[in-house]
Amino acid sequence: MEQLSQPLVQVDSWLSEDDERSLANDVLDGLTKPFKELAPKHFYDARGSELFEQITEQPEYYPTRTELAILSENADVIVSETGAGELVELGAGASDKARVLLEAMRDAGTLTRYIPLDVSQSVVEDAARTLTDDYAGLQVHGVVGDFERHLEHVPGPEDVPRLVALLGGTIGNFPPGTRRNVLAKIAGLLGPGCRLLLGTDLVKDPHIIEAAYNDTAGITAEFNRNLLYVLNRELHGDFQPESFEHVAFYDRRNEWVEMRLRASRAQSVYIADLDLRVEFAAGEELRTEISAKFTRAHIEADLEAGGLELERWFTDNKGLFAVTMARPIGDRSQ
Repeated sequence: MEQLSQPLVQVDSWLSEDDERSLANDVLDGLTKPFKELAPKHFYDARGSELFEQITEQPEYYPTRTELAILSENADVIVSETGAGELVELGAGASDKARVLLEAMRDAGTLTRYIPLDVSQSVVEDAARTLTDDYAGLQVHGVVGDFERHLEHVPGPEDVPRLVALLGGTIGNFPPGTRRNVLAKIAGLLGPGCRLLLGTDLVKDPHIIEAAYNDTAGITAEFNRNLLYVLNRELHGDFQPESFEHVAFYDRRNEWVEMRLRASRAQSVYIADLDLRVEFAAGEELRTEISAKFTRAHIEADLEAGGLELERWFTDNKGLFAVTMARPIGDRSQ
């Protein structure tokens, strides 16, 4: 474990050589399947993170601004009902949503600590630096890691109730069984009186959903193809990203969006670090992401399978997105 600390700030890195090899292992597994696929978590190198921030600003992409509006409208209620003074943010990224919750805690006089967990050390350190400047006395205990593998390194709750936030619809990137396992692990971070805040994109008109993943500016297409640049750089591949077309569509049966890259011609790709040659037929597709959309009943079922129960349901007036507050089953403390 590497550690960076200063007064009020501690940042622990739990990434190891095994974690650094996870990209290679995921690529080896994904590109040797009969239907090729890659894990979406590998989108987010520095360029990918920059592109995603641009996506959130596109007029077609409603999830980020809608979720932020829901939080802004309801943060005071969430904090007053829970007495929360600590925020654990899983997949921290930009701090806009965290700030809404931290400000509500500050205004309520309960704010003590912020615990961002992200795979990017620079994201965690930047959040620690800026937020301690903006919130007097705020403690930050950053965790650099993957929340699928490093949740056990999140420090336990202190004397004040905590909110654990998994926002941005991130839970929808997991297939159903994995999703429920992730929720069960997150439930282990919740002591008495603590709550989970879960952001989920909702089932709606498919045209609205598909437009969000096919913006007219082409930013999502560039974001999708950036994954191939990551493989070229990190694993010494020779993908030609511009020979792959961006594809995104809503699967009505599974109620999720699939993002894919479609080979525009037959091609052979060599990934030197894996000594792996991968053949693509013309028109063959590589899946890069699923993004599930939810109904309230679906969310309740997934929460229950993870040992949690829905307590409060916050949504916008168009029913585009929801933020759910959940507690461990049987916990009636406030």
